[in-house]
Amino acid sequence: MSIRTAPSHRFVYSTDAVNLATYEFGDPTAPTVLAVHGFASSALTNWHVTGWTRDLIRAGFHVIAIDQRGHGRSDKPRSPADYTMEALVDDVLQVLDAYLLDEVCYAGYSLGARVGWQAARELEGRITRAVLGGIPDGDPLKRFKVTDARAHIENGTEVDDRLTGAYLTMARALPGNDLTALVALVEGMRGGPQPGTENAPAQPVLFATGSKDSILEASRALAAATPNGQFFEVPGRNHFNAPTSRAFREAAIEFFRRDSGSSTGTSGAGTAPVQVDPGEHAPH
Repeated sequence: MSIRTAPSHRFVYSTDAVNLATYEFGDPTAPTVLAVHGFASSALTNWHVTGWTRDLIRAGFHVIAIDQRGHGRSDKPRSPADYTMEALVDDVLQVLDAYLLDEVCYAGYSLGARVGWQAARELEGRITRAVLGGIPDGDPLKRFKVTDARAHIENGTEVDDRLTGAYLTMARALPGNDLTALVALVEGMRGGPQPGTENAPAQPVLFATGSKDSILEASRALAAATPNGQFFEVPGRNHFNAPTSRAFREAAIEFFRRDSGSSTGTSGAGTAPVQVDPGEHAPH
């Protein structure tokens, strides 16, 4: 599946004036899945190219996918203050409100899963169940060397720290990424609310992590500590390629289908009152 087949984006305005690019797939009257991508990825790369939007639509769902702030077609502020967990969760709320969505299922991967954990807690009446892929406990960003990353971006200084280097390599992989904005995101999210056994959401949650992902056991432990948690080990996949797994998609769809009636997630009275920029198209 190609990004060329994706619909044009629509902007939703955040409460702090950040333009959030969103993409709508399927019948707006069908139960809705809100899809939120991972770090340095985008809505289309994470969910459309990998076949998630196609399979969810075939399964009878309506999909809204978000480019998180700092990613894709959304604005890319460069201040760490713009990337708190509070801001990213509020972005989810603004998209739900803009599209008139009273209840949704939530699909998040990596960064999107971390946002989903907190959003499920704060928006319990709006998010009925969630699939959280590639999510560990604790704060994986605390070891990121912000000073080294900035020196590398500005001066080409070599980065010795493996984790910092891996994040920068991941950020460069997608054309159009702004490395300065993504480093600001890492700095802004460090020290904020983190997933843990003491703050699990109450909704049904399916945790999914690749069998070759180093966070596999930490994700499994989070599932065990979540009151309505379940765990799916994505066979043969690591952190970076798990979203491409058909088995992952099928497990998520089966999990979303377990709801019935309005508890599956319903869309509102019609298409969102969001700004459409007809001059912009999805990235190729």
